[in-house]
Parts: sequence; structure tokens; C-alpha cells
Amino acid sequence: MNQPPSQQRWSHPLVLDNFLLLDMGTLALENEDVSSDIYLSLGLKQSEKGGVGVPRVLSLVSSLLERSVQRNETLLEATHIEDVVTVFHGLRAPTLSVHNYIDRIFKYSGCSPSCFVVAHIYVDRFIQHTDIKLTSLNVHRLLITSIMLAAKFMDDAFYNNAYYAKVGGVSTCELNRLEMNFLFGIDFRLQVSVDTFGKYCRQLEKEAAETFQIERPMQACRIKESWSNKDDPTCASTIAR
Repeated sequence: MNQPPSQQRWSHPLVLDNFLLLDMGTLALENEDVSSDIYLSLGLKQSEKGGVGVPRVLSLVSSLLERSVQRNETLLEATHIEDVVTVFHGLRAPTLSVHNYIDRIFKYSGCSPSCFVVAHIYVDRFIQHTDIKLTSLNVHRLLITSIMLAAKFMDDAFYNNAYYAKVGGVSTCELNRLEMNFLFGIDFRLQVSVDTFGKYCRQLEKEAAETFQIERPMQACRIKESWSNKDDPTCASTIAR
């Protein structure tokens, strides 16, 4: 992918079909139903010591999406069911992983970390409303479109479509088309309630806990393998649990 063009940011509310959508940039911070610790953990809120680096929420969202893609593609292959082809489908899967793609968008868009939670909510709405499967052929285009819309809806300042197109590796014309298809796909439901936002934050925390439980026994087995080349039955039983 090429380096993004000169940055151009807009600082006005998003207007769609004559409906004024109010800024929701403080959604995450005003939610009292979700512990402040969760926000700090996900990187949605900076600690008093400050925060440097990539927010943890990015890796958790990418992990959820990658697992969903793997699950769906296994199902489609096993059942020999052809997925519904949409404008979001490419001819082949991009070489850039979902994790690296999300990191790239965050690096160059400068959107708030909360946008990635809201974008995840939008993708879920799109899938439920259109009944398509999330696969490696459509996940990247769904991501760049949903994150761009989340930034327009939530952040005080955001980049235009031409800039996001360059970041996402598509043409401006294509991204414009993707945006309209996505909006109709979710019936223009961009509003996210505090309860829904909190629910998805807790889901991401659960994802983090499950990932840790899976990785920890695998790491223990790798250590044991480095000690001996012999099979260790305790490793297999630990993973099985």
C-alpha cells in the first residue's frame, strides 16, 4: 500500500439525508455502567500516567474478527455453501492481515480508539441485516468502511473519503460506493446506545480472557518441548481442558 496523501481533516457533524447526527466522541468516557478499569484496559481512556503506543482494543477487535473469518470459511468449505457475493468482496484475499490492517488504519487516520468498538458494532449490524458471512474476501473492505463511518459519527475531526481510500488501499470511487452500500445495509442505524457500547466492551474483555487461557497452556508446552524431545502427556491433557 502507498503512503497516505497529505492529510485533510474536517471538523463538522456528519449529515446524512438531512438528518443531523450529533457528535458522540465522549460516548466511551460517559458510560458509567462499564467500569473505568475496562476503559483503561482496552485503551479507550488514558491513565493518569498517560498512554503510549497502540490501544489494546485494536488487537482484541482484530482477534475476534479473525476468529470469525476462520470459523465462517471452515463452515462454508465443509457445507459447500457459496457465500453471497457483494460489493465488499474482492477476487482474492489481501496479503495484509486483519491485525496489521487495523493497526495501519489507526496509525494514519488518527481516529479515537472508541471508533474501533463502534465499527465492530456496525459490522455486526451489517452482517445480521444482510445475512452475509464475514470472510477473508470481504473483511478488509467492511473494516475500512465501518471505521470511516464511526470516525465521522463519533469524532470532532475526521479525514475525508479520499484520504481513507488511500489508507485502505481502494479508490475513492469504490469507497464512496462501499459507504452507501454499508449505510443501506445497516438501515442508516449509526446511533450506538451506552448499553450496547458497554456490552461490546465486556465482550472484548471476555475475548482477552479466553485468548489468554488458550495461549498459556500452549506456551507451557513449548517450554517443555525445549527441555525434551520426548512426548509429554501432561501437555496434551492441559490443552484438552
